[in-house]
Amino acid sequence: MTATHTPRRSHGTSQLWAGGLTVFAAVMLGITGVVGVLRGIMAIAEDDVFLTTPNYVFQFDLTGWGWIHLVLGAVAIVVSFGLFKVATWARVTGVAIAALVVIANFLSLPYYPAWSILMIAMSGFVIWALCVVKPDDVA
Repeated sequence: MTATHTPRRSHGTSQLWAGGLTVFAAVMLGITGVVGVLRGIMAIAEDDVFLTTPNYVFQFDLTGWGWIHLVLGAVAIVVSFGLFKVATWARVTGVAIAALVVIANFLSLPYYPAWSILMIAMSGFVIWALCVVKPDDVA
């Protein structure tokens, strides 16, 4: 009888993947934050790049949307720096902030559809990357 050898991932390989996904999430969340801050500034300044939809269910003042995106973007940038340090609080907060960014961009789809879809996709990747990494792999 011969013994079969099933290849197993080494602990080093899983740590590399975990570290890579955490860096990916940190970079994506940082980019999401910067874009959110810039979008917030544009909305606060009431720039002409935004669409107006008179019959939209979730109508807010454009300046109000600007402040929401500005604050979420600033917090996302801070959390992305925490992710580079592999802090547990940053992983949990990163998922929460990315989820809030998804919700805020879904609600602001009529104002700037292209950026909203891009931000939803980027935040989805951040959530995926932060949720797929096991805490014991990142050390």
